[in-house]
Amino acid sequence: MIIQRHDIDLETPTGLMRCSVYRPQADGKFPCVIFYSEIFQQTAPISRSAAIMAGHGFVVLVPEVFHELNPIGTVLGYDDEGKDKGNADKFTKNLEAHDSDTQAMIDYFVQQPYCNGNFGSMGVCLGGHLAYRAALNPVIKAAFCLYATDIHSNTLPCKEGNDSFSRTKDIQGELVCIWGKQDPHVPTTGRQKVYQQLIDTERNFTWLEFNAQHAFMRDEGDRYDPALALECYKLAVNLFLRTLSL
Repeated sequence: MIIQRHDIDLETPTGLMRCSVYRPQADGKFPCVIFYSEIFQQTAPISRSAAIMAGHGFVVLVPEVFHELNPIGTVLGYDDEGKDKGNADKFTKNLEAHDSDTQAMIDYFVQQPYCNGNFGSMGVCLGGHLAYRAALNPVIKAAFCLYATDIHSNTLPCKEGNDSFSRTKDIQGELVCIWGKQDPHVPTTGRQKVYQQLIDTERNFTWLEFNAQHAFMRDEGDRYDPALALECYKLAVNLFLRTLSL
């Protein structure tokens, strides 16, 4: 489908948040997918990923995940300076603020004439964690989580007992969890911990591990795996078509 893009600045409890909207040009009501970026915010690879998903008939929302900590429109570089700033932001913003960001997007976009009222979440790296986290919201019917960091280690700030690992039991929608076996950020023991938690809490989930490194979806850099990325896009599209279409 041919798509269009526009930006909207939403009020949240922690400040103004820019959200980029990628959606079909065609008339109609489409499912919404909140696409959470990595720590660098909306880089060119993230924009291209959002466009790919939107072209399959979704309204894709890309929030600035650290809007409280940076000027609107900030994009960090894929370099040491950007990585250091992004990681500092990651350990500064608490998960409760991410929760209120998610709710602000749902509250706004459910009222838009191009949204069919069904919401899913998707993300990479930090965004994979935030997609998993978003599924704590009962409105989120499905979450596609790519190499989600910090769930197993409980290293993101939050109130005691409100970490994403402990809250797994509250996820009501369907999960797809994608991992790279050669990902140093989520080692085998970490993946096994999350898997066991999903089993113990009897969640509805699909679990896939590939021979891939961290950030294999990012179409810049030497870790990009185009064939595997294409396979993951297909899996995500199928998940959301099945769970979010009226």
